[in-house]
Amino acid sequence: MHIDTEKMIQDLLESLSKVSGIRPEDIPNIDLYMDQVTTFMDARLAFSKRHEEDKILTKTMINNYAKNHLLPPPEKKKYSKEHMLILIFIYYFKNILSINDIQTLLEPITKKYFHSENGFSISELYQEIFELERSEVSTVREDVIKTFDAARISFTDAPEEDKDFLQMFSFICMLSFDVYLKKQLIEELIDKINQGKENA
Repeated sequence: MHIDTEKMIQDLLESLSKVSGIRPEDIPNIDLYMDQVTTFMDARLAFSKRHEEDKILTKTMINNYAKNHLLPPPEKKKYSKEHMLILIFIYYFKNILSINDIQTLLEPITKKYFHSENGFSISELYQEIFELERSEVSTVREDVIKTFDAARISFTDAPEEDKDFLQMFSFICMLSFDVYLKKQLIEELIDKINQGKENA
């Protein structure tokens, strides 16, 4: 199996550059009904779909998030800008964390900063995280190139017809191990948050 590795890495890096997230200023300042929320999220996060038919957020998902206290309930069936920001956090977290872990992370945030009249707000928190994440994309690009270069020199003794596939397999394994290690670290940090709550 022949794989055009140069084109593949270029395509991967190009797809990384498309990961822009939702800018804080793009979120409407008016309250939205459920259909408007799902339409907005579908449009703004379409780049993250793996398959065309994939759903970003459904009504059922959003209702479950509210029921499980990940998301404050809507007010008169409408969702504020702060609801939208929390939903964006949930969307990214749900790909790697359990509902309980997301609740551990978001509950203190929503309790303290949701509709905060004084001091820090959810909007300010989101803005800060958004800026940090934007700067992280270039770091990830460099790391992907380094991992790809390492994978490309693996399996040098493999049969020629299998080498491309085995190097691709090696690349995927290394990326997967990176995600696995980071997930372990995240879960350990969340466990420390839970321990802090128990000891409080």
